[in-house]
Amino acid sequence: MQLKKLIDILNELSPFELQAEWDNSGLIVGSLEDEVEDIYVGLDVDFELLCEINENSALIVHHPIIFRGLKQLDFAKYPSNLIQKAIQKNISIIAMHTNYDKTHLNRYVLSEVLGYEVKECEEHLCYFDVDMPFDEFSKKVADSLNLPHVKTVTSHKHIKTAALCTGSGASLLGELQADCLLTGDIKYHEALEAKENGISLIEIGHYESEVYFGTSMKEELQNYGLSAIIANSKNPFIYIG
Repeated sequence: MQLKKLIDILNELSPFELQAEWDNSGLIVGSLEDEVEDIYVGLDVDFELLCEINENSALIVHHPIIFRGLKQLDFAKYPSNLIQKAIQKNISIIAMHTNYDKTHLNRYVLSEVLGYEVKECEEHLCYFDVDMPFDEFSKKVADSLNLPHVKTVTSHKHIKTAALCTGSGASLLGELQADCLLTGDIKYHEALEAKENGISLIEIGHYESEVYFGTSMKEELQNYGLSAIIANSKNPFIYIG
């Protein structure tokens, strides 16, 4: 299929105009006139992945490899090395980032992975009812996401309501309307803010909460009669002990 047709389908599925102002979702590498033979979906782009996938493919990822303007292309360094490899193999790269968070990924992780019903969605926050002791709730979340350990801020012994933001969402603490926030990349001072404001936190990891992008996107593309191959996205962190 022509890349333009795939871009149109993705824009219908999750409009690019919904992305955050700082984001760079959309076509990153490629030409709308390119013919696509295979479609791959995954969380990130890395060099090993580009070496493995077929030429003349489209790679749909969650995280853009370019967030801001590049002043030079040094092919010995990231992300220029990935751009060079993609061009050499005629691989198009498309990012579905904050727009897909809003329309699909948060809902998917909450319902399909954590097993809760979405009560309400506001931009990047998915709210749901819990009604469970905090320790028990934290363990359930850790088990569901296969977390080797869980880092928390405990401001409640019992959680009535919670909100999920996959990836990095602690900056949303000021607008949270729930007892507890589940998100990744929580900084020390954000944890202090939550503690002082009586908000509980469960750190669910950036990779661990977003790795389900490929599965979700593959299922959505099937609704348009398209088949996709899930790319092997790897966590850059290694947990010791």
